[in-house]
Amino acid sequence: MKYAWRIGRVLGIDIKVDSSWIVIFFLFSFVLATGYYPHSLPGESASLYWILGIATSLLLFASVLAHELAHSIVALRNGEKVRSITLFILGGVAQISDEPEEPLKEFSMAVVGPLSSLVLAGIFFALSVLLAGLSAPLRAAALYLAIINATLAVFNLLPGFPMDGGRVLRSIVWKLTGNLRKATRIASLSGQAFAFLLIFVGIVQVLRGNFGGLWPILIGWFLHNAAVRGYEQVVVKSMLEGLHAEDLMTTEFETVEAGLKVQKLVDDYILKKRERVFLVTEGGELSGIVCLEDVKATPRAKWRSTPVSAVMTPRSQLESVPLHADGNSILNSLTSRDIHQIPVMDGGRIAGIICRTDVLKALQLRSELGV
Repeated sequence: MKYAWRIGRVLGIDIKVDSSWIVIFFLFSFVLATGYYPHSLPGESASLYWILGIATSLLLFASVLAHELAHSIVALRNGEKVRSITLFILGGVAQISDEPEEPLKEFSMAVVGPLSSLVLAGIFFALSVLLAGLSAPLRAAALYLAIINATLAVFNLLPGFPMDGGRVLRSIVWKLTGNLRKATRIASLSGQAFAFLLIFVGIVQVLRGNFGGLWPILIGWFLHNAAVRGYEQVVVKSMLEGLHAEDLMTTEFETVEAGLKVQKLVDDYILKKRERVFLVTEGGELSGIVCLEDVKATPRAKWRSTPVSAVMTPRSQLESVPLHADGNSILNSLTSRDIHQIPVMDGGRIAGIICRTDVLKALQLRSELGV
């Protein structure tokens, strides 16, 4: 989900639409306008079918958004931070800052999503009953949304991690065993088994000439990858326990003065030292950070006259961590902001710098040692 657009903000949470969502939105609209509505409302105009198809698709994804908001609201009440909710080709995903710290929190966060979908299904079904005899088009739309929300609730309750049902399963095993890693392993294996089942069903459908089987294959592939990745994240988290910034950082880092010209930075630092990132100081204090991408974004004709301070990322916009920051929060900062290095501060002094490679090396060593 690299290309996503922010379309709004709810409860302090950014709502984004991934580029893949556009594909599924038009596909749903097409299927509804050329299949469902002509069958449910024979004899109506094509324009009405398309209006209903587009409106129903928007309400469908509004339902998915409500599902994710339900997760997010419970997460916020549990003290978690929710950065964003992104709608994409297979539904929606809420980016929550960290895994729940207790089984009960995991259970409540997971189960509320399907419950919200069931509530929406009940509301739309009640509307379809009320609209009977009043408006056939609106009744057909409400009935479709009732069915799709009920299906969404049931599908998400299947015990396959990282679906809601898989998270419910993990919370129960976690409560019984007291071991998050073991619980995640069991839930992940359950999710992988369910993913393989979906892929198998899809392949059988395709071999029988039904190319609608491509959807179960796509969903199964996505769920399998997510299940494996979910377990790996927990393993990484457990391996980083007890590590802090001072354990991961390097104190051998290059600094440049804020007044240094970009051309001098290129000639004397980037090319000679073969480094891509430099901390920028002014009067001994951290002023910002400059990297190869900043230089590339500056017109070459201006390199000789432009100081590093004009192209760097200033300290006010710079992510940094204190000496006592734990390994997991550091990794979270690196990945959530998609950055490759982060300064370590001891008060107002630069104590060191941590690169993604430093974290990876630490993980590799601990893995080889069985720590």
